[in-house]
Amino acid sequence: MRTIITVFSFLVLCSFSKVKEIDIKSNESKIEIIGSSISLINDTKEKVSIYTGSGFVTLNKGSKTSISCRIGKEVRWANKGRKGKLIFKIESKHCGKTLKLSKF
Repeated sequence: MRTIITVFSFLVLCSFSKVKEIDIKSNESKIEIIGSSISLINDTKEKVSIYTGSGFVTLNKGSKTSISCRIGKEVRWANKGRKGKLIFKIESKHCGKTLKLSKF
């Protein structure tokens, strides 16, 4: 009886091991950085309004905001709740960094 249970258990374990195989090559292109953000500092001498790609933000001198790092999202100047000229497009090199408005 022990032998039958042992053989049966072994067969069950072998059948499950094939189900768990994963093709890593097909999933490599789908990996994205999640949870990263960009800090944008207003180091200019005036109060500014910007559109962060998801909403409007007003920054006083020396203040900063956090922007989610979605590649290709546009950060624009804003004027009275309307989008203005493009400041920059978010690239992978921006993720996790602190950027200064004066550089743009």
